[in-house]
Amino acid sequence: MRVVADIPNPNMKVTLLSWNGKYLIKLEKGDFEQTYKIGETDVMGDAGAKELLDEVFLEAAMNRFNDMRDAFVSTVRRNG
Repeated sequence: MRVVADIPNPNMKVTLLSWNGKYLIKLEKGDFEQTYKIGETDVMGDAGAKELLDEVFLEAAMNRFNDMRDAFVSTVRRNG
């Protein structure tokens, strides 16, 4: 697995990786993680993969992190 880039972001850790013919977009916030995969032939190299990390995508991912946290806190309260 090759780290293509660490993308600066104030809200989450964003890492772009290359592995086994795919790009992996790895997003991390606290104890939660999201990973997205796209074929290397579906984008124009490393630069094309980085273009996918636009503001709209990262905002949607941040919202998903909030939903993940809420769901996890709810299950801990119900079952903990």
